[in-house]
Amino acid sequence: MKPHNPNRVPKDVYLSFVSSLFGNRMTLVAGVIVHVVAFVAVAAKADAPLYYLLALAFLLTFVGRMLTFRQFDKVEKQSLTRADIERWETFYVIGATSTAAILGIGSGYAIFILRDPFAELACIAVTMASMVSVVGRNYGSQRAIDLQTLACCLPMIVCSLMALDFYRAILSAFLIPFGLTTRAMANGVREFLYENVIAHRQISLIADRFDTALNNMPHGLVMVDPGNRIQVINRKACELLKIGDPDRLKDRDLGAVLRYGARYSFVDASQPDLILRQLSQVAEGSMSRVLIHLPEDLSLEFSAKRRIDGGAVLIFEDVSSRVKAEQKILHMVRFDALSGLPNREYFGQLVQDYLNRHPRRKGPLGFMVIDIDEFKHVNDMRGHITGDKLLCAIAERVKEKAGSAIVGRLMGDQFVIFFPHAKNREMLEAEIRTAHADIQGHYEADEVTFLISLSAGYAVLEGNAFAMDEWSIKADLALFESKSRGRGGIAGFEREMDGRYVEQQKLKADLRDAVAAGALNAVYQPMYRADGSRIDCAEALARWVHPERGSIPPDVFIRLAEEMGIISDITRFILVQACSDCMTWPEHIAVSVNLSARDLRDNDILLLVSEALAKTGLPASRLHLEITESCLIDEPAAVRAILAELRSRGITIAIDDFGTGFSSLSYLDTLPLDIVKIDRSFVRNIAQDTRRLKLLRGTVNLARELGLKIVIEGVETTDQLAIINKERSADLIQGYVFSPPVPSQNIGILSGNLRPASRRKAGAA
Repeated sequence: MKPHNPNRVPKDVYLSFVSSLFGNRMTLVAGVIVHVVAFVAVAAKADAPLYYLLALAFLLTFVGRMLTFRQFDKVEKQSLTRADIERWETFYVIGATSTAAILGIGSGYAIFILRDPFAELACIAVTMASMVSVVGRNYGSQRAIDLQTLACCLPMIVCSLMALDFYRAILSAFLIPFGLTTRAMANGVREFLYENVIAHRQISLIADRFDTALNNMPHGLVMVDPGNRIQVINRKACELLKIGDPDRLKDRDLGAVLRYGARYSFVDASQPDLILRQLSQVAEGSMSRVLIHLPEDLSLEFSAKRRIDGGAVLIFEDVSSRVKAEQKILHMVRFDALSGLPNREYFGQLVQDYLNRHPRRKGPLGFMVIDIDEFKHVNDMRGHITGDKLLCAIAERVKEKAGSAIVGRLMGDQFVIFFPHAKNREMLEAEIRTAHADIQGHYEADEVTFLISLSAGYAVLEGNAFAMDEWSIKADLALFESKSRGRGGIAGFEREMDGRYVEQQKLKADLRDAVAAGALNAVYQPMYRADGSRIDCAEALARWVHPERGSIPPDVFIRLAEEMGIISDITRFILVQACSDCMTWPEHIAVSVNLSARDLRDNDILLLVSEALAKTGLPASRLHLEITESCLIDEPAAVRAILAELRSRGITIAIDDFGTGFSSLSYLDTLPLDIVKIDRSFVRNIAQDTRRLKLLRGTVNLARELGLKIVIEGVETTDQLAIINKERSADLIQGYVFSPPVPSQNIGILSGNLRPASRRKAGAA
């Protein structure tokens, strides 16, 4: 990289070259002393007064140069323009060339005029010595080299030629390559320095950029030598590790630096050695990266790579936000969002982890499932917000009373508790029953006090074999047994329950086959007018006669069908069969079919009813559809829309089992209803219990105010019938007082047997 002229050299480099010309002034002092002494000696020896004048010229030139040097020292270098720098270079070149010219003139005069050997030797020696020093002092200015070389050599060459001495001419000719060599050496030095200055600038620029990048990168970086001493550390690393300024840490032992952090409570005292071991494993490749958790919720993820020289490069970043997000996601996956308890899957994992940690521990294990009795009514009465708060309060108490047991939430209103090893079965069962009793009681939610009962079932296992599904089944069987005995009870699993479960599973399989084969049948319970004079409708009831067990109670197989999800298949069968049978009855008798909650989950029921009517030819006015309150729990708005559509087609809509739900009264006004079927509980002991009679009277009055027909179910005695007729409470009566459920062909017979009585009554009138 050759600087041909100052305009192609960067200004700062050009300034440094020119500044070098004005440095090292002691050589000028030594030079002027030698020059003056030599020329004075020549003047005295050769009796040549000219040399006194030349010596004076040396002194004057030296003084002028020193004054110029001092002026240059006072100048603010960074404010100089390129033209200013070039002007100062010119000042220097004038002074230097003047000195060289005096030397050249003195040497030429000695050669051509004096011809004194001493004078020639002294002048030429001083001149040649000055020429040699030109390279070391004036490399910064090519003009100074060229003009000084020319000023020194040209007078000697000219005077040697003018002396007409062949040998002098030969010697003078050698001055030409000498001058060129001097020039080349000076240029070489200047170019070498120039290239080094440029290289240094580039290295400095790269170093600055590297330093900027290093200290602005989002990752911490530490480079250590084979002895684990810090060679490079960036600012981010110091911030993350809180270990001071990077400049103070160079050549410090990394372990000592981390222990310094431990001393000031940034890391635990045991962590520095652990961190170093883990980083060593990462550097050796046995681990790809390592996550280290530090105090103040700081998580750093390290990666490392071993260098060829045995050192290592460590790169790490703050992943605290990512770790927190992952922990939050993991918590969402593992824990119930409402109660904060482990969900079913994580509960099973916690239990398995416990068993894995204690493989040799002996003693029975307990598994209890808890169900909140009638919790859905809290949501119905108070709303889901209050229900959720109550559920959280119950979950908190379950967790508190469970003690060292593992608690989880299975679903909805069910909780599960795992009781670890106890000394014996009696102590474990006592602990389970105590926990169940403590969890029941009063709860506060939204400034309302609730008296909560919980049904529970538990299983006790002798050994460490754990299968979540198996234990759940056994506890569920015990829970079912507990609920069958009443609310708030608790029951333990017994082997007989297991047998009943197996039998129940077989019964489910047989029911599925029976439904698929159309092996169910329908019977009908007629609804009479209150005076018994006429049958207006008959309710279709499904019946199943098992080939081995005989008749299966409807409440048993209907519940199984709902659990299995095949209740809609039964509805389809009964609907078609009922419509077909109704076509064989007298035209004034309608048929009533029950719909389940599953039937009303979508609009398929509309198509099903239309197909049944079309297939059998039954008029829509002769079809009644009955629903219960449970049909409205999940999506009441959608159910209302379906019922409204059915009613618009001429189908009669009835609400069944009215009075058994908490919010039944509100349905009378909001649902598209025609008939209210009052539950049998209203007429049970009606003759002895006046409160029941008052409730019946109020319900009837409310229904009639809304224009609804009234059917009273479960009327079994003539006393009940007499009271109902006396109060004029019913439009239709359904119960054993008139008829039990009968086959389809009996409906026509029963209706025909009433006609003579009706005619006699009409004649008497």
